[in-house]
Amino acid sequence: MVGLDANLAGSARDAPAAVAPLSRSARRRVLIIVENLPVPFDRRVWAEASTLSRYGYEVTVICPKGPQATASFEVIDGVNIYRHWLPSEGRGLPGYLAEYSAALFWEFVLSLKVLARHGFDVVHACNPPDLIFLIGAFHKFLFGKSFIFDHHDINPELYEAKFGRRGLLWRVMVLFERLTFALADVSIATNQSYRTIALERGKKNPERVFVVRSGPNLSRVRSLPPDPSWKKGREFLVAYVGVIGKQEGIDLLLESIKHVRETRNRDDVQFVIVGSGPELEAVQKLATALDLDELVTFAGRVDDTTLFTILSTADVCVNPDRPNAMNDKSTMNKIMEYMALGKPIVQFDLTEGRVSAGEASLYAKNTDTAEFGDKILELIDDPVRRDRMGAFGRERIYGELAWDYEMAKLLGAYDKAFSMRYSAGRLRRYRFM
Repeated sequence: MVGLDANLAGSARDAPAAVAPLSRSARRRVLIIVENLPVPFDRRVWAEASTLSRYGYEVTVICPKGPQATASFEVIDGVNIYRHWLPSEGRGLPGYLAEYSAALFWEFVLSLKVLARHGFDVVHACNPPDLIFLIGAFHKFLFGKSFIFDHHDINPELYEAKFGRRGLLWRVMVLFERLTFALADVSIATNQSYRTIALERGKKNPERVFVVRSGPNLSRVRSLPPDPSWKKGREFLVAYVGVIGKQEGIDLLLESIKHVRETRNRDDVQFVIVGSGPELEAVQKLATALDLDELVTFAGRVDDTTLFTILSTADVCVNPDRPNAMNDKSTMNKIMEYMALGKPIVQFDLTEGRVSAGEASLYAKNTDTAEFGDKILELIDDPVRRDRMGAFGRERIYGELAWDYEMAKLLGAYDKAFSMRYSAGRLRRYRFM
């Protein structure tokens, strides 16, 4: 394995260089706005921000506060980070209105502070929600700033997944999405499915849509010595890492664990669920109701060392995302990290999940929790197959899907935005801001 690690690490280092860093005379200033997670814990946003900074951009991020990210302002690796208060994640219409209103207010206030203190040429908006275009529009039309839309979630599908219906609010989500695309000088898609949405639903010019996948940052994702204590005395460990919300399907995972124990009579597999989210308390209660407390460890949100220790200890990793239009078209960071660590995966058969993982995963019929549990046991009982699938995933990450291969695409999107910005007749006003 040491030799394989060395070869794979070499292939990542040998990835084509993106571009030369900007010269000091080519000043490019970026304001990134994200609501979903605090930076640097939003892995995609932090990879983008740190890459831009490394290549000579002056980068500022506005994001919410959160656990282990409570400072209102700090500088990390040359990136200015402004954080704001945000109420707990909304549940129901009143909760979402409170959350999004507070976020929009503080993002706008902080954008003015950043404009005065640091200046910026581009507003880089990371959804959800699709409301940040309002701040982008203010700065674009009043101060001549460019607007880049970084399409992380397809919100109409996300709304339908959460509430199980369409209706007036769904149509409002579609309207916000269209307005966001219409305002964007450049749109960044996380995969080909999202690019298709940008072209078809967003009516974007293909030359202005760039696919930048959420590849793992290999300087962060690393194998660590296993810690058998996570197995709680059992022989095998199965791990889940990610947000704990309705669409993540943790309830489906718990049903599959019940099948493993009661139908398959297996008591040699421990499960650990890493992460936090609005459904954490509900799924913990469900685990108790299903008499699974001894088999399932809820680790909560953990630091990177603990996270990668758990994943390095795991024999199998799972992605129980509930099958719906949102999850079918979305690329999940957890899949990429599982693969980077050489872990075989079990998930439901969703389009982008299969595109990412390929032969590194087994695929259960959608929402069939018994088959999901059976697939886990297939891998638990076949170490040769586990090793083969893990090696396939690891080689795929190191050979083509790591962040090293996405940096050039991100920088290409920015080159396009700045070439449009300074094209004939479009040199922006207010260069002093």
